[in-house]
Amino acid sequence: MTLPLIEKYRAKSFEDIKGQDLEIQEVKNFFNTFPKKRGLILNGSVGTGKTSIVLALAKEFKLELFELNASDLRNKLSLDAILKPSIEQQSLFNKGKLILMDEADGITTSDRGGLPELIALLSKTSFPIIITANDIWQKKFSLLRQKCKIINLKEVNETIIFEILRTVSKKENKEIKIETLNLIARKSKGDVRAALNDLQLILELGEKEFLSELFSREKQENIFDALKQVFQSETTNEIIRIYDNTNLQLDEILLWVEENIPLEYSGKALAKAYDLLSKADLFKGRIYRQQHWRFLVYENFFLSAGISSVTKLKNKKFISYKKPSRILKIWLSNQKNAKQKSITNKYAKFTHMSKKKASKEKYLLPFILNNLDKQTKNKLDLDEKEEEFLKQRKIDLIISKELNRFTNNPINQTTY
Repeated sequence: MTLPLIEKYRAKSFEDIKGQDLEIQEVKNFFNTFPKKRGLILNGSVGTGKTSIVLALAKEFKLELFELNASDLRNKLSLDAILKPSIEQQSLFNKGKLILMDEADGITTSDRGGLPELIALLSKTSFPIIITANDIWQKKFSLLRQKCKIINLKEVNETIIFEILRTVSKKENKEIKIETLNLIARKSKGDVRAALNDLQLILELGEKEFLSELFSREKQENIFDALKQVFQSETTNEIIRIYDNTNLQLDEILLWVEENIPLEYSGKALAKAYDLLSKADLFKGRIYRQQHWRFLVYENFFLSAGISSVTKLKNKKFISYKKPSRILKIWLSNQKNAKQKSITNKYAKFTHMSKKKASKEKYLLPFILNNLDKQTKNKLDLDEKEEEFLKQRKIDLIISKELNRFTNNPINQTTY
């Protein structure tokens, strides 16, 4: 059985790795200055060459490579049994040693998890530890990031991927149309591994069958990728359809864009972006009020091409996009309102008054209901969460009242 192309043509030296020249130099600098930083994180999407860079580093500096997969070392017990001895023991062949922990996204953070133990071992290691991850900017990795040097690998340029495909196809003695190779390079979106896998399919299925399969395949576009395209790519006709495969409604996408605009823009560009966002929100309001669903086209346009056109000077640096905080605030507010409404309805039923009248007394309910005897409370049929809500609401109201009395009293203000 022949080797897959991704293994057969895996980069064996730094010269074989294309499109990451600055990043490779940073990796060399890390090794040469060790132990200034004992850990290095190679962060980047799949197929950008993270593992290949580590293999090339081990070969160039004649190091013994000790390779671990973090998905197999999720807990503290496993790390103690496998990683700890490797950082304490010398190489069997009197070489230097390099420790690779691949796919760190799989490490857990609990007390029995592997992440706290890995952070502790980093301060003790006698050998460089290199960690690869697809998204090291997750909140759970905040302490790990402080202990390590971070190098963000960029997606490989489409032209470079095309050249890799053409070189491999020649070595395999296969004549493949330039148009097909260009198509694979474009569809790979910076992922060399994906491009080589597609080339493998051509070798196995034939060019015609592969193209038929490729055009029927839909690559899921997540919201992070879509935001990156909108904020950091040129404004093209394709950008209007960028949200089609995110599986999110436009109302949710609006919240994502709103949350992350300040991370990308400042000054006049920020003002312009918010102006375009407000126009999208305007059409959203018209859709709900007037049921004019054809306005979805305009809402989508302002959220995609509109935001993308804010500036021609695109920011190419890595930005960790955030989930919308307003969603959480809206959810908490809805939960609070739901409890208050439920309590008010039960109070109205118990006192034989209308819900409207009971609603007018809702600010008194924490004081009224908290002072009832147990038998009456049972008749109200309040659950534990509703009773806890009333207690907390009573405390909040008392504190608010005292603060108002304090700040509005000239004598108290003078005394303070």
